Amino acid sequence: MKALEMAFAGHWDSRAAEERATSDSLRAGSQVLPLWRGKPQIAQDCLAWVAADSPVLRHAGDSWLFLGRQNGQPRFAADISGWEPDGLDRAALEMFADPSEQTYPGAAPGACFAELRLAMTTLSAPEAALAATARAVFNWHRSHRFCAACGSTSQIAPGGWERHCSSCGAKHFPRTDPVVIMLVTYGNKLLLGRSHGWPEGMYSALAGFVEPGETPEGAVAREVLEETGIRIGRARYLGAQPWPFPNSLMLGYLAQAETDQIILDDELEDALWISREDLLAVMAGERSHPSPARKGSIAHAMIRHWLAGYA
Repeated sequence: MKALEMAFAGHWDSRAAEERATSDSLRAGSQVLPLWRGKPQIAQDCLAWVAADSPVLRHAGDSWLFLGRQNGQPRFAADISGWEPDGLDRAALEMFADPSEQTYPGAAPGACFAELRLAMTTLSAPEAALAATARAVFNWHRSHRFCAACGSTSQIAPGGWERHCSSCGAKHFPRTDPVVIMLVTYGNKLLLGRSHGWPEGMYSALAGFVEPGETPEGAVAREVLEETGIRIGRARYLGAQPWPFPNSLMLGYLAQAETDQIILDDELEDALWISREDLLAVMAGERSHPSPARKGSIAHAMIRHWLAGYA
């Protein structure tokens, strides 16, 4: 089966997990990726790494993450969200895909903090994966500052891949939420849905979290039925994408509907069937409605896969 082409699914040289516990000793001479509120520093379609003694890293405190090794060098990420840029456009930060950019004083020419959703297709596969990993782990740290066992404040452990509680001794590890995302077909038609709050006109594949005690295939059938009232037959796995918005692993499936009657649930703002011909016109820019899923996402990749006859 032809592999899906999407962002964040690449690899870098090594995660070097065996070096995480002693990674503090590797900082000198390493390359570090600063992130501000989930935005990596980018310059000219590449990640803008800095040296470990760069002034920007004074805002990171202990929020460092050892990413492993790439091109023979230790690589870290550092969360500098404590820095407050001048003239910050706070309204833009709340947008679905924040178009604003922030530049740290004295940064290299062209370097700025930019939204990863917008940059994911311009970065190389290894760099997109590195940035997505850093964003996801820092997202987890921000939402898990307190020990789930006793409620005390926990601390980032060496390497950044754990949190330790000094009160009760509990250790906590980053979590990834499994999400199924599915193309549902009925003959020559594809089912697309629209969530509340999405950009105007945007439609995509249906998706939902896998519940405890549930298989991904079971989640596909349940989510489609809950959101649109449509029962499906067998679901076939297509591929997966790490998705750091905030901490998900998207599991892509293709499923055949047993009926095309939509009974809309309040989870969706709208859902519709679109023919292969009309969807081809959308992807070619010849038709403006509906607006397709963002390039680089697994939804976009699965739709192109289906249109090309691979799925």
